[in-house]
Amino acid sequence: IFSCIIPECLQRAMHRLLHYLFHTRNHTFIVLHLVLQGMVYTEYTWEVFGYCQELEFSLYYLLLPYLLLIINVFSFTLTCVTNPGIITKANELLFLHVYEFDEVMFPKNVRCSTCDLRKPARSKHCSVCNWCVHRFDHHCVWVNNCIGAWNIRYFLIYLLTLTASAATVAIVSTAFLVHLVVMSDLYQETYIDDFGHLHTMDTVFLIQYLFLTFPRIVFMLGFVMVLSFLLGGYLCFAVYLAATNQTTNEWHRGDGAWCWHCPLVAQRPSAEPQVHQNIHSHGLRSNLQEIFLPAFPYHERKKQE
Repeated sequence: IFSCIIPECLQRAMHRLLHYLFHTRNHTFIVLHLVLQGMVYTEYTWEVFGYCQELEFSLYYLLLPYLLLIINVFSFTLTCVTNPGIITKANELLFLHVYEFDEVMFPKNVRCSTCDLRKPARSKHCSVCNWCVHRFDHHCVWVNNCIGAWNIRYFLIYLLTLTASAATVAIVSTAFLVHLVVMSDLYQETYIDDFGHLHTMDTVFLIQYLFLTFPRIVFMLGFVMVLSFLLGGYLCFAVYLAATNQTTNEWHRGDGAWCWHCPLVAQRPSAEPQVHQNIHSHGLRSNLQEIFLPAFPYHERKKQE
């Protein structure tokens, strides 16, 4: 439908733009992330923080979003700049012995057609970054980097603090508006509609009144509330994957699905397709330890020392 309305030259331009945004390494979403976060905290500092101080809210309560912001920016930076676990000729053999091959999703002796490297178990070639990543999870445009074995811990902390920041700002802003309504007895007021009928203050009219009185605060509150739910859902999913020692790539490819990629199956058309099973989960404690204390190849440790 849109192809009939939008000129072909504009379609090509949009295609190039989308390819640049999502299929090449660029800093667009990093800048957008920082701008949105800056706008939220500017509004929180400019209005909410000041009003809440006048209403004698607890200072520790008001400063919590700033503490979360500091941790979030630090973990965000580490996620962006940390090597996710790039596989090279130098460390290829070391990575081949980290994880066991399941011969279904990750068969032995498979080479990457792009890097011409033997693919260790749980690795994947990222088409955006153009390199193979050890324990590849996904490519995140918001950090302009792959999420792999060596930066997944920073990514989880970043996601946790970002969700907590949005939720805390939403809670403080809601508490301020509720406190204001209770103090001024707005919920007991009445109003006259366009037909001259008298009505008691209902929720819809109260929200409209607050939006006209504090438009930036109400708009920010709506934004961070939606963000809290979206991030909260994704955080639960990420924690579930960490607790069960799965990656997003593995969950997407083999969560209870038949695996048709095994060469052994391809050689035997009559054979039943094999089912992928998670052979890397060894209990909650071990799984989380693998996330937050990842294995580094020996030569990488020597290089850091």
